[in-house]
Amino acid sequence: MASPSDIGKTGKPVTIHIERGKIREFTKSLKDRSPLYRDEELAAAEIGGIMPPPTFLVTLNHWDEGEGRPRVKLDLPRVLHGEQEFEYLKPIYVGDVLTGLTTVTNVFQKIGGRGGKMIFVVMDTEFTNQK
Repeated sequence: MASPSDIGKTGKPVTIHIERGKIREFTKSLKDRSPLYRDEELAAAEIGGIMPPPTFLVTLNHWDEGEGRPRVKLDLPRVLHGEQEFEYLKPIYVGDVLTGLTTVTNVFQKIGGRGGKMIFVVMDTEFTNQK
């Protein structure tokens, strides 16, 4: 099972291309009809170009066949995704190519409300833009 010795493990780097069509599909699945995700002229005038929604980078999981995730022993049927947050240091636009590297940054345990042991594995993914 995952342990503090897993801290520092990394997956393989994964590259994701920020494509207009994929942004359109993603926003359509969210039922977000904002023209800023579709209209190039409007987006250029308002925000400098078409940008993906803040949660778009979750699609990284569709690009890597699972190789981007660090190899940590988990009981997958019992895994619960607990939290996710995003911090952007610079805008991302259509045409950008990002490379993500995921690292295990913490592993700790808590006793659950019913007395069972819960193991928490914290993973951070840092993206680098080709620019």
